[in-house]
Amino acid sequence: MSHQLRKHIEEVVALNDEEYAFVLSHFSKKAYRKHDFLIRRGEPVKYCYFVISGLLKLIYDDADGKQHIASFAMENWWESDFAAYFAQSKAQLSLQCIEDTHVLGISLENYNKLAADFSKMEHFFLKKSNAGHIASQKRILSFLTSSAKERYEQLLKEHPSLFQRLPKTLLASYLGVSRETLSRLSS
Repeated sequence: MSHQLRKHIEEVVALNDEEYAFVLSHFSKKAYRKHDFLIRRGEPVKYCYFVISGLLKLIYDDADGKQHIASFAMENWWESDFAAYFAQSKAQLSLQCIEDTHVLGISLENYNKLAADFSKMEHFFLKKSNAGHIASQKRILSFLTSSAKERYEQLLKEHPSLFQRLPKTLLASYLGVSRETLSRLSS
């Protein structure tokens, strides 16, 4: 299970066995069932998660009770309510399992210790953070400048496996369209 994290980190920085053992000692393994919550809105955010297996959705429930999907996270992705995680405040978003899921969680204390004590991991975290910012900006720009059809085609191109793993209602929510519109887009 933990070899996935090592492979993921080594896409950015090389680690020897001793270094990787040190890195891994800062994480805790967790398993969740389909529909379980890793983070609930209004509760403290204790961990940032690296997904070993499974599929998650990061959701925001608005004042009218409508659920908005901010992102999905599958194998080798990182997810949390990052604003609440880094501020150590209460979550504005919820993180829920779509499938049975195994993750490695890292507390902010361990994240900061690891970054401070091991420059390779500071570099790794910076690279991943930058990639996350870029992906978020692309998603925002796609909502501002792209049609529903273009957003659908972009998601299909970048993450085709999501189309086999997700119910159409979740895909529609993520794309900001109705289930019926998604059916028209996919035909």
